[in-house]
Amino acid sequence: MRSLYNILFAFFFCASAPFYFLKMWRRGNWQRGFRQRFGRFDSKIKQALSNRQVLWIHAVSVGEVNVCTQLIRALEPRVPNLKVVVSTTTSTGMARLLRELPSHIEKIYYPIDHRKCVQRALSLIHPAAVVLIEAEIWPNFIWRLRDRRIPLFLVNARLSDRSYRGYKRLGFLFRELFGSITGTGAQNDADAARLRELGCRPEAVHVVGSMKFDAAQLGERRPLDVSAMLRQLGVAEGARLLVGGSTHAGEEALLADQFLRLRKRYPDLFLVLVPRHFERGKQVGRELSARGLSFIYRNQVTAATQFKPGEIQCLLVNTTGELPFFYEQATVVFIGKSLCGQGGQNPIEPAALGKAIVFGPNMQNFAAIAEAFLKQRGAVQVRDAAGLERTLEELFGDEPGRAALGQNALRVVRENRGAIERTVELIVKHLPKGELYIAPEV
Repeated sequence: MRSLYNILFAFFFCASAPFYFLKMWRRGNWQRGFRQRFGRFDSKIKQALSNRQVLWIHAVSVGEVNVCTQLIRALEPRVPNLKVVVSTTTSTGMARLLRELPSHIEKIYYPIDHRKCVQRALSLIHPAAVVLIEAEIWPNFIWRLRDRRIPLFLVNARLSDRSYRGYKRLGFLFRELFGSITGTGAQNDADAARLRELGCRPEAVHVVGSMKFDAAQLGERRPLDVSAMLRQLGVAEGARLLVGGSTHAGEEALLADQFLRLRKRYPDLFLVLVPRHFERGKQVGRELSARGLSFIYRNQVTAATQFKPGEIQCLLVNTTGELPFFYEQATVVFIGKSLCGQGGQNPIEPAALGKAIVFGPNMQNFAAIAEAFLKQRGAVQVRDAAGLERTLEELFGDEPGRAALGQNALRVVRENRGAIERTVELIVKHLPKGELYIAPEV
């Protein structure tokens, strides 16, 4: 099985490499840490990990990094003798890691799942345990962990319908891998049942809730003053602000069209668009220009920027890591990838700020979370573009209704916190004791 997988991996890697390299080039800063993706590390990292017992945590991209930072803050006091190494796959994830985590935590790129690359990475890092956030199952990596008897944890685990079907279809390969997991923290009962069906040992699966509820909070530090920025753009204090968060192709144009119509009724309305992938900024800009909508890119706003009221109608955010600060100022939030895309994006961040939230029919990746908000009237789900426009028009004219929606959403977040602490207990309980000093729970 391993030989067949490695042959197929080599073939598909070579076939898909041009696409991924082009994607990395478009996102920029691809050279930094490029060799790490092949399990090769510089002397600085080697020295930092020398003679240290390591806990390796993997967070695929930005969404997982947000959870990862909160998990580390809760976990470090419990395992003070462990050196924490965090890996990610994307340059945007790395940028967030560098910004959010202190210098004593090593940040690296996750190696591609080639046998020799994985071997080199594990031989250098030599982790005492590995924690995967959500679901990132790579056979060579897990095979090597099992061969070395290294405990593996899968936390904040969720399985979309698509992922579940894929793993089940390839059960001859993945069932053994899921069975190798030492401990799994599932987000809900449905995910726990699916994980057991896919091969996880029943005693290893625990329902702990979603760590995203704990991670969705703004710290005291505000690196970006969105309120002041809006004043620079001529947006009056108290003006209505529509924020399209983590939008996907097609949704920006749709929101722009609806914004222009809604502005006839609400002249103070201002639009903020935050595409999920910032490198799409130029494409989105062309779509806005074609509609005659006056906008400015976020990275063009400087201390000297100053516009008169009405000159700018839209801010197009082509930077990363700033979405929560725009949510904080929003009147209504639209959750991207829920209308034109499939899967949806995380609605918890704006909910934790008590904002009125609207999303489309496609929230498959956050199905249980979306259902929790809908059950307690903490969000509005629309079927199509026409339903979105009607809902936005109603919400912008109904301040008490917006406030009630936001308070209900905030209550859902508060009621579901605590998953990080339960996850820490799951990990600490199964760590190899040996020479490790595990501090008692305070």
